[in-house]
Amino acid sequence: MKLDNFIKRPVLSTVISIFIVLLGIIGLFTLPITQYPDLAPPTISVSTTYTGANAQAVQNSVIAPLEEQINGAQNMTYMTSTATNTGSATITVYFEQGYDIDMAAIDVQNRVAKAQGFLPSEVTKVGVITQKRMTSMLMAVALYDEGGNYDTEFVENYMSINIIPEIKRISGIGDAMVLGADYSMRIWLKPDVMAQYGLIPTDIASILAEQNLEAAPGQFGESGDQSFQYIMKYRGRLVTPEEFENIVIKASPNGDVLYLKDVADIELGRVTYGFQNKVNGKVAVSAMLFQTPGSNATEIINNVLEYLKKAEKELPEGLAISVPMNTNEFLDASIHEVLKTLLEAFILVFVVVYLFLQDMRSTLIPSIAIPVALIGTFFAMKLIGFSINLITLSALVLAIAIVVDDAIVVVEAVHAKLDVGYKSARKASIDAMGEIGSAIISITLVMMLVFIPVSFMPGTSGVFYRQFGLTMAIAIAFSAVNALTLSPALCAVLLKPHTEHGDKKTTFVQRFHMGFNAAYDKLLDKYKGYIKFFIKAKTLVVGLVIGAIVLLVWLMGSTPTALVPDEDTGTIFCVIDMPPATSQERTGQLLDQVDEIISRIPAVDTRVLVNGYSFVAGQGATYGTFIIKLKNWEERSAEESSTKIIQQLYGIVNQEVKDGRVMFFAPPMIPGYSVTNGFSLQLLDKTGGDINKFFEITQEFLAKLNQQPEIQMAYTTFNPSFPQYLVDVDVAKCKQAGVSPSTVLSTLQGYYGGMYVSNFNRFGKLYRVMMQALPETRVSPETLNKIKVRSGSEMAPITSFVKLTKVYGPDLLNRFNMYQTISVNGTPNEGYSSGDAIAAIERVAAETLPQGFGFEYSGMTREEKSSSGSATAIIFGLCILFVYLLLSAQYESYILPLAVILSVPFGLMGTFIFANMFDVTNNIYLQIALIMLIGLLAKNAILIVEFAVERRRTGMSIVNAAVAGAAARLRPILMTSLAMIVGLLPLMLASGAGANGYNALGTGSVGGMLIGMIFQILVVPTLFVIFQAIQEKITPIEWKDTDNKELESEIEQYSRK
Repeated sequence: MKLDNFIKRPVLSTVISIFIVLLGIIGLFTLPITQYPDLAPPTISVSTTYTGANAQAVQNSVIAPLEEQINGAQNMTYMTSTATNTGSATITVYFEQGYDIDMAAIDVQNRVAKAQGFLPSEVTKVGVITQKRMTSMLMAVALYDEGGNYDTEFVENYMSINIIPEIKRISGIGDAMVLGADYSMRIWLKPDVMAQYGLIPTDIASILAEQNLEAAPGQFGESGDQSFQYIMKYRGRLVTPEEFENIVIKASPNGDVLYLKDVADIELGRVTYGFQNKVNGKVAVSAMLFQTPGSNATEIINNVLEYLKKAEKELPEGLAISVPMNTNEFLDASIHEVLKTLLEAFILVFVVVYLFLQDMRSTLIPSIAIPVALIGTFFAMKLIGFSINLITLSALVLAIAIVVDDAIVVVEAVHAKLDVGYKSARKASIDAMGEIGSAIISITLVMMLVFIPVSFMPGTSGVFYRQFGLTMAIAIAFSAVNALTLSPALCAVLLKPHTEHGDKKTTFVQRFHMGFNAAYDKLLDKYKGYIKFFIKAKTLVVGLVIGAIVLLVWLMGSTPTALVPDEDTGTIFCVIDMPPATSQERTGQLLDQVDEIISRIPAVDTRVLVNGYSFVAGQGATYGTFIIKLKNWEERSAEESSTKIIQQLYGIVNQEVKDGRVMFFAPPMIPGYSVTNGFSLQLLDKTGGDINKFFEITQEFLAKLNQQPEIQMAYTTFNPSFPQYLVDVDVAKCKQAGVSPSTVLSTLQGYYGGMYVSNFNRFGKLYRVMMQALPETRVSPETLNKIKVRSGSEMAPITSFVKLTKVYGPDLLNRFNMYQTISVNGTPNEGYSSGDAIAAIERVAAETLPQGFGFEYSGMTREEKSSSGSATAIIFGLCILFVYLLLSAQYESYILPLAVILSVPFGLMGTFIFANMFDVTNNIYLQIALIMLIGLLAKNAILIVEFAVERRRTGMSIVNAAVAGAAARLRPILMTSLAMIVGLLPLMLASGAGANGYNALGTGSVGGMLIGMIFQILVVPTLFVIFQAIQEKITPIEWKDTDNKELESEIEQYSRK
C-alpha cells in the first residue's frame, strides 16, 4: 500500500487511530499498577522454634542440618540464617531473578524434609514452616484500644481470631506476622510444692498426655441386627482453665486426690511474653503483611483496605484499626505527580509548537498524535505483561517529545511545500510524504534500535531498562504509524494554502508572528555564518569532539552512582537496641520516652511501638521498633521531608536519650531486598574461629569505615557480650545418684525454659498448652536451690548435679552461605551516593580484614554492585553500535555515519554536567535519560546529514550542501528540541512524592538536549564536510537531478529572505 493512499483516504487513517486508542483504553483499564516492575528475587523463608534454647544451640541443632540440605538448591543465589536466644530459627533462601517461585518452594520443601531426622524432637513437634514470602513489608495493620477497656491478650487474640485469618485468605498475601502472641493455657508450676509431692515437670507432661486427648470409643449396635445405633463420645480435649485445674495427678487408696491446681496456677494467658505493642500510646497489636513474590502489591493493599473497612464495622466498642504503613500511598501520590507532569508537558509542548508553526490548525496535528501514540502503548504493554509503574510512566512522559517530533517533521515538510506556492494541501501532503517517508522510517528504526538492546541487560537494572526500553520502542512505533497515516491525512484536511497578507489591518497575533519570523530569519543568517566559520576551523571541531569524549568519560567516572534515588515515602522506621541483658520492662520504659519525643513532631500522623522486636536484629528483650507514619505530602512543607524529620529526631534523641542506641531510617526504595535503606553487607569468618575475635575484627573494620567521609554511619546490632550462664551437668554425680543427665536438663527446661506439653481447642482454633515455673520462682540463679529432681524415691536438689558459670555470648547468630557472619548496615553521608559508600567499604576491607575473613554484600547493595559498571557500559556501547550499523546500511557507507555518531557525546556530556550542577546521582533514571538522548541526538544529526546528502547529490559543493542542509533543518530541530526541553521542565522541577527520580530524569534529559542541540547544529555540518570528503575519495558520488528540478522549490524556500 502506498503512503499516499492514507492521504487520499482520511477516514481509513482516522479509523486506524481510533482502533489504536480503543485497544489502548482496554489495556489501560486492565493493567496492574505497581511502584516498580516486579524486581525482587524469588525468596523462600524457612522458620521454626526451639523453645528455651539459646542462639548457639539453635544454630548447631536446627540451622546447621537444615542449611546443609538446602545448600545447592537449583538456581539459588545465596541464603542467610538467624538464630536467636528466644529459640527462633529463620533461614531465607534467595533465588535468581525470574526463577519460578513455586519450583523453588517445592525444592526447598523437599530438602527440609530430608533434614527432619537430624532435628531435635521439640522442633519437629512444633514443625518447620517453608513459605514463599518477600523480605520487606508490604503494609502494617494495627488494632488498638481507643477507650482503654481491654487488656493486651484480648486485643491480640481478637486480631488473630477475627482479622488475620481473613487477611491471609486475600490472594497474594505471603505471610501475616502478628507481633503478639496467641492464647495459650499457661500451667505455672510451683517448684517447692512439686518437690513436696515428689514430682518433676516431665511427670506433669505425661499426665497431660494421658488425660487431655481426643479419643474414638466407637458405637453400640453397629452390624448387630439392632433397631438403633448409638455413638459413644468422649469429652475430648479440655477447654477451660477450671477443667485443667481438675486434672488428677495422683489418687491414693484412701481416697485422697492430688489435682493439678494443687501444684500449679493455671490461666488462659499468652504463648510467649516477648512482644508489647502500642499505637499512639494506646494498647495495641500490630501485624506485618508480606506479599508473595510476583504478586501485584497495589491490588493486594486495596483488597486488604477494603476488608478492613468491613471489619471496622464489626469491632467491639472502643477498638479501632490503624494502617501505619501502606506503600500504596506513596505510589498513588507518585503516579498523581507523573500524570500532572504529563499534562503540564503536553500543554508546554503545545505552546512551543504553536510559537513555531504559528497556526492553530498545524498545532492541532501534533496534539492529536500525542494521545493516540501514548494510549496505544498501553495495549502493547498489556500484551507483553508489563505493569503501569513509575518506570513505564516516565517512559511515556519522555515519549511525548519523540511523538511530537515525528508529527512536527510531517507538518513542517507540508508547510515547506505550501510556502513555495502549492495551492492544494492534499497535493502538498502527498509530495512532502514522498520525500520524508523514508526519513521517518529510518529515524523510527534508529530510535527503536537504541531502546531494544537495552532490554537484554541482566539483573535488577535489566528489569528497569527492559520496561523502559520496550515501552519507549512501542510508543515510537505507534508514533511512526501516526506520522505515516494520521498526520499526513490531517495535514491534507486541515491545512490551507498560504496567502500573502496585503495592507489589511493586522491583529496582535499576526504582528507577534511576523516579529518572531523576522527574528528567526536573522538567527538563520547568523547561523549560516557560524557554520561557515566552523567548516573553515575543522581542527577546532575535531578538538571539540575529542574534548567532549574525554570530558564525558571523566564525568561518567566521577559522578556518584546509585541504583534508584531515595524518596520521601511518608514512612520512617526506628529501631532501638539496649545494652545486653536489659529486661523487656526496662526496654519498654525507653521506648515510651522515644515515643513521647516522636509525638512532639507536628508532621507525624501515627506512631506504632513494638517492644521485643527489631527490623534489623529480630526478636529479643533488648530490642524495640517504631513505624512512624508522616502526614500526607500536601500537608507537609519542604522543611518537613522525611530526611529533615530524621535529622530533627536524631537531634532531640541524642540530647535526651542516654542509654540504648536509637536509629532512624527510611524504608527501602525497592521492596523485597532488605528492610533498611542504605547499604548492607555481611562480614564473613571463613576460619570457623572464636566469635569474640571475629567481633574485635568487626569493631576495627567499623571504626575505620566510620572515619571515611562517604559514610554517615555504619553499625552492627551484633553484640557477643550478653551475660549468660553456662550449665555444666556433673555426669559422675548423676550416675551415683541414679539420675539421668537428660532428666536434670528436662527439669531445667520444664521450670525455666518452658515446655510445649499439649494442645486445646477454643474459639474454633487449636492452641498450645505451655508449662513453666511461676515467674517469681525463676528470677535469679539463687532460685535453683529450690528446684529438686527425683533420685530413686528421694528428691535431691538440682544444684547437687549442676554447676553454673557466668559467661558472655551473643544474643543472636547469623550465617551467610553457611559461614558465620556479622551483619553491618549503614547509610552514606549527605552528598555521597551508595556507589561511593561501596567504594569506601571495599577500600577499608582491603586494609583491615585479615586472612580468612571476607565480606559479601546483601540485599539491594548486592544488586547495585552486580548491575553497575561493566554491563551498563556494554549496553551503551551496543546502542551506539546499532545506530551506527543501521546508518551505514542506509547511507551505504561506513564513514559518513561517523558524522552522526561523533555528535552524540556532546549531549551525553551535557547530561552529566547538569547532573553535577543539580546534585543528581548517576542512577537508573539518569541512565534512562542517556539512552533516550542517544536516540534523539542521533535523530537530529540524521536530519541534517540526510538533507545535506540530498543536496550534494544534486551537484552542490560539499560545503554549500552542508550549509543548505543545516539551514533547512534548523527550524524543526529547534522546535522539537525546545519542545522537549520545555516539556521536561516540570519533571526537572518536580516536588512531592517520587520527586527525586523525576528530577534525575528531567535534569538529565534537559541538560543533554540543551547542550547537545547547541553543539550539534554547529558541529554536525563540519563533520559532514570532513567525512563526505573522505567518502568521496573512496567511492565517487553518483549524481542525480543535476538540473535541480526536484529541489528548485526547496532551494527557493530556504533562500528567500
